[in-house]
Amino acid sequence: MDLASLIAAERREIADVLDGLSDQQWDAPSLCAGWRVREVAAHMSMGFRYSVPQVIGQLVRARGSLHRMTDRLARRDAASAGPDQLANWLRDNARHPWTPPVGGLVSALGHDVVHGLDITVALGLERQVPMDRLRVLLDHVTYRSAKFFGADLAGVRLCADDMDWSFGVGTPLTGSAQDLLLVAFGRHVPAGRLKGGAGPRT
Repeated sequence: MDLASLIAAERREIADVLDGLSDQQWDAPSLCAGWRVREVAAHMSMGFRYSVPQVIGQLVRARGSLHRMTDRLARRDAASAGPDQLANWLRDNARHPWTPPVGGLVSALGHDVVHGLDITVALGLERQVPMDRLRVLLDHVTYRSAKFFGADLAGVRLCADDMDWSFGVGTPLTGSAQDLLLVAFGRHVPAGRLKGGAGPRT
């Protein structure tokens, strides 16, 4: 599977979504706690816009806290860039080879897909992530990866109702593949979209 092409397609499609947002939607809360849509959009392109030495310098300034660094940069960049620029940073860098520190291209795809869902799900937009992209990411879900993103999947079995996929052992939690991906990435899915037990602890 050509992961680079999947990543490029995802970035272009999210850029198209951003092009259609109103001012009110840009300032609406996302699924990322404390971030509006514009902060998420700014964060999505951070890896393209900051060199490794710049990132290291920013990390030192944040006293070694990756969370503090990314939060500060997202807020600063969202405040200085307009909607067109935020969208074009993704579109113009669709083929950028950036990957997170671990996980390679799969993690880069996950970064784009999940943050895209942070925007579209929070806004109630009816975008469906293509199943080939979801399959790649769901097939890489582990207890360790879920814990990294703040989700405790112990005692929960995630069961997709729109593809042949499940993960875990325990009380079934059923929903769409993309909603379950959000669960595995530590997000709170809007009420009524999942069926089953209480869900994971986040």
